[in-house]
Amino acid sequence: MTIRITLITLLISFLSIEAYAQNQRIGFIDSDYILSKIPEYEGVDQRLSQIKQNWEEEITEMRQELESMEQDFEAKEILFTPEVRAEREQEINNKRRDIERFIDSRFGPDGDYFRQQRELLEPIQRQVVEAVSKVAERDGYDFVFDRTGDYVFFYARRQWNISIDVLLEMGIQVDEETTR
Repeated sequence: MTIRITLITLLISFLSIEAYAQNQRIGFIDSDYILSKIPEYEGVDQRLSQIKQNWEEEITEMRQELESMEQDFEAKEILFTPEVRAEREQEINNKRRDIERFIDSRFGPDGDYFRQQRELLEPIQRQVVEAVSKVAERDGYDFVFDRTGDYVFFYARRQWNISIDVLLEMGIQVDEETTR
C-alpha cells in the first residue's frame, strides 16, 4: 500500500514537472562568438596578450639569470669556503623565491594579470549580460545558457541560439547566415 502511494505520488510529481517544463523556453548563447564580434574586445585581448608577453619575457630573463648563477656555483663550488658556499646557495634560493613571487604576483589568483583582465573585460561583460537579459525578457526565455562555459550541450537546436539577437541588442550588425 505504501509503495503504491509512493509510486502514485512520484508519477503525479513527474507529470507535474513534465507539464511545467513543456512551458519553459530555453535559449543559449555562444559567448566566444559574441566577444569575437565586439570591436572593443579585440583591443582588450591584444592589450592583455602584450602585457602577458612582457611579463613572460621578464620571467624568462630571471630564469636565465638563475640558471647562470647555478652553473657558476656548480663550476666554482669546490673553490668556495663553507661560508661563501652557504652565501651563494642563499643567493640562489633567494633568486628562486623572487621568481616564484614575481610569477605569483603577475599570474596568481590575485595577480596583476587577472586583475587587469577583470578591469578591462568587466564593461564588455556587463554589456553582454544586459543585452542577454533584454533579449530574454523581450522574447520570453525562462533560461539562457552559455554553451561556451561550463555547461555542456550534447544537442542544441540552432533556432534557440540567441547570440545574434544579443549582438543586435548591443548595436552590432553581423551576417546571420554564418551563425544560424
